[in-house]
Amino acid sequence: MNKEYLTVGELSKKMNVTVRTLQYYDKEGLLTPSSMTEGGRRLYSSKDIIKLYQILSFKSLGFSLEDIKERVLKMDTPEEVCIMLEQQEKMIEAQIKSMKLVKTSLHALKEEVIQMKEVDFNKYADIIQLLKMGNKEYWVIKLFDDELMDYFKERFTDNVEEGKVILNTYKEVVEKAIQLKNKGISPESDEAIELASKWWAMIMEFTKGDLTLLTKLMEFNDNKENWDQEMANKQKEIDDYIGRAIDKYLRIQGMEFPTEELNNDNK
Repeated sequence: MNKEYLTVGELSKKMNVTVRTLQYYDKEGLLTPSSMTEGGRRLYSSKDIIKLYQILSFKSLGFSLEDIKERVLKMDTPEEVCIMLEQQEKMIEAQIKSMKLVKTSLHALKEEVIQMKEVDFNKYADIIQLLKMGNKEYWVIKLFDDELMDYFKERFTDNVEEGKVILNTYKEVVEKAIQLKNKGISPESDEAIELASKWWAMIMEFTKGDLTLLTKLMEFNDNKENWDQEMANKQKEIDDYIGRAIDKYLRIQGMEFPTEELNNDNK
């Protein structure tokens, strides 16, 4: 055989690619062999080797085979090549940023798995989804029982912004309650009653008035052992204060509710 040419097997070994890959490149019109034997075997020239080297090099930079075929190998000027490389550089930078986020999420999930001390792939999936959305409140998820979790997903999976509004309201009310308490303002004052009305409205918005969920939230608030430590400390600080304010607010509204049992919610 003319040694100016390499068979597909010889080229495969020389360039450290599989025969199947070379066959695929040929099928897709990316690298067509320069010649064929009478028996139909592919034969590759030195020019084909150079082209394969180019394909593999650009592929290692993250270019798709379609881009290499349709754009990269058809560029005629240095300017065109530079523009293309700049575009690819931006894509690679975006991929690096994305992978860093994935790494951060993996570490966060690992820490949560260690703390949960149980294998629960449903909750793992829920935490991953919240991490992907950039939600730092994923610690709440691992503490929800099945009923609260099912309700949470049904209400907020397709209404992420609504969930964020409720969460932000909760944080605002907690901060305001801390301020009032530290100023020595009575939990039965007008300011505290106004705050309690906002808190109660938040609870009703989350539960839609479902007292079963209200009980679940009471239980959730009672056990802060695995809460985010900062939020746990803040909630503990105002539990009694906001509870007394809500009790006063409900009495004004002509409602009777055992707020000592309610002990306010975290949503």
